[in-house]
Amino acid sequence: MKRPALEVADIIRAHGAQFRQHHPTSREQQRALAAIEHCRTATLGAHREQFDQCGEEVIAYNSCRNRHCPKCQGSAQTAWVSKQQADLLPAPYFHLVFTLPDELAPLALQNQRVIYDLLFGAAWDTLRTIAADPRHLGAQVGMIAVLHTWGQSLTHHPHLHCVVPGGGLSPDGTCWIASRKKFFLPVKVLSRLFRRLFLTALQNAFEQAQLAFHGQLAELNQPLRFSSLLAQLWRKEWVVYAKRPFGGPAQVLNYLGRYTHRVAISNHRLLKLEDGQVTFRWKDYRDGQQKLLTLRAEEFLRRFLLHILPDRFVRIRHYGLLSPRRRSKQIAHCRQLLCSQPEATQLPPASSKWNLSALWRRCQSCEQGRMRLVEIIEPGRLAQLQIVENAQPP
Repeated sequence: MKRPALEVADIIRAHGAQFRQHHPTSREQQRALAAIEHCRTATLGAHREQFDQCGEEVIAYNSCRNRHCPKCQGSAQTAWVSKQQADLLPAPYFHLVFTLPDELAPLALQNQRVIYDLLFGAAWDTLRTIAADPRHLGAQVGMIAVLHTWGQSLTHHPHLHCVVPGGGLSPDGTCWIASRKKFFLPVKVLSRLFRRLFLTALQNAFEQAQLAFHGQLAELNQPLRFSSLLAQLWRKEWVVYAKRPFGGPAQVLNYLGRYTHRVAISNHRLLKLEDGQVTFRWKDYRDGQQKLLTLRAEEFLRRFLLHILPDRFVRIRHYGLLSPRRRSKQIAHCRQLLCSQPEATQLPPASSKWNLSALWRRCQSCEQGRMRLVEIIEPGRLAQLQIVENAQPP
């Protein structure tokens, strides 16, 4: 893929120092800024690679591997999605989105770990409760949930993208109960239970002094003010959005490949950096149109840093039938039950584009060999070697 003309790293290099002088940053934000700025530069050193067939060698700068870096998510995404291929079930899949109201965004920003954990927990409890109800599905289900905290214009907009198999195990585990082909669970029922579960958990977090309130939110530390906020949220209709069902596991892989390792903005959306201003493309979902937005560089960096997650926070989680503790046995059992049904969807073949074995870089000369690592080059030795600035690591 052609390197974008403008990258987030370029903006950090040009305006990062000024931004740090005027804006306090957390440890995680400082680490992300430094990692993105130096990614694939001489600062991080390099490595020598060699094709095993023809012996041709390439020297490439090292990647920072920070999960918020727009450059580094491709290989991480490919590895993760390839692992998921083995766990896909031969059944239709549905896509649900659980969104927090805008009124909670400031509180979530000051309490990311707590609020985001509550979001994951409330979404899963909502889904498994409604799915277990015999009036709706009457089955044990599974879910993959991915946290996104941004809108297209880089505003703070916490929400979960959830991929759910269209059905589940019966309560006794002896059969697979399929949902309707174009309908999984009633959205209005999901929305109201999601609201109740989240607000109940938020009230408990407040009573247990798990929430912090700073700046303009300081007054929420008072029980009456916090209760007033909760009352406002109870009166509002919450949003659980059900997108059209996937056609099958192959489409699920494609979706996961696009969503799981996204960062707040990709380099390919950036258009120009001129006179201290950044212009980028964004999609206005109200009318479906692509538009341009221009921000001061400092404001762009401020918005970008809103989406740096706490250290070691897990933003991709598996639940129920897909949970890590029992995934292998449960999936094997579900697949056995599904394969006995004539309409079960076939899994994508091993040659899927997300299969890692098909993604090794091929030599441009002999078009046969695979790349292998030969040597790690420390930054101090780079001056003695000829390095290609835009070389891409595998």
